[in-house]
Amino acid sequence: MFVASNKLADLLPYFLRKLRQIYDEREIESIFFLITETKFGIKKSTLESSDKRLSESELLEFREIVRELQQFKPVQQILGEADFYGLKFEINEHVLIPRPETEELVDLIVHEHKSNGKLKILDIGTGSGCIAISLKKNIAKAQVWSCDISEDALKVASSNATLNQAEVHFIKKDILAGTNNLPDALDIIVSNPPYILEDEKKEVHQNVLMYEPHQALFVSGNDPVLFYRTILNAGKNLLKPQGLIYFELNPLTSELTKECAISSGYEILSELPDMSGKTRILKVRLNT
Repeated sequence: MFVASNKLADLLPYFLRKLRQIYDEREIESIFFLITETKFGIKKSTLESSDKRLSESELLEFREIVRELQQFKPVQQILGEADFYGLKFEINEHVLIPRPETEELVDLIVHEHKSNGKLKILDIGTGSGCIAISLKKNIAKAQVWSCDISEDALKVASSNATLNQAEVHFIKKDILAGTNNLPDALDIIVSNPPYILEDEKKEVHQNVLMYEPHQALFVSGNDPVLFYRTILNAGKNLLKPQGLIYFELNPLTSELTKECAISSGYEILSELPDMSGKTRILKVRLNT
């Protein structure tokens, strides 16, 4: 064996030894406990007292996981799933891994509209479907649509809707090509569009650059608010009077996005920081 013991709890030193050149110790432990819970249902709090021992095939599987982690593959893709807003989502190379900042966006909408009557909501650039599905699960009376340019992403999102028993209507759509086939008289549009600038690539972690879809991540530096402006213009056709748009922002272009919203006929209602204090969420209202 490549480890001294086949007891599950004893594999942590192996993880630390093999991955310390890539991740810090806290990250390695977090990854290890996520794997043990996902694969064996054994939480960190009970791992030390667990007598779970691994078969030879299970040990080889763990060694393969370490190999993939050494190649910067995200653990969520290795496991094929990620947690988001209390739900499980299938994840693969065709969709972004859901992130805590996006949970904050969802949480804002849920808290502001959970007690409302029937709403019509459109999620633009749905990816895994995490925003649309989470909103439907938490605002039960809402009608929810979501669109994406990627057929492969829509397959993942549809599977996630089935997995989470959420009725969401999916539409294959390039929002840059116009608004035909999209629902109108909407109360809310929400979007986490591509917003990372080409100049930021050098700061992006290797696991993101190598394994997540660039189409969903990057926007040309020649027009850094392309998707925000397009969605704001689309909102003038799709929203009800006084309809709302909620955006996840790139902090580096947040001021440009606000200027674009105002010049497009929207009122800024709120801008909120993420956990690191950077401007991350923008809420605007159509002034008609």
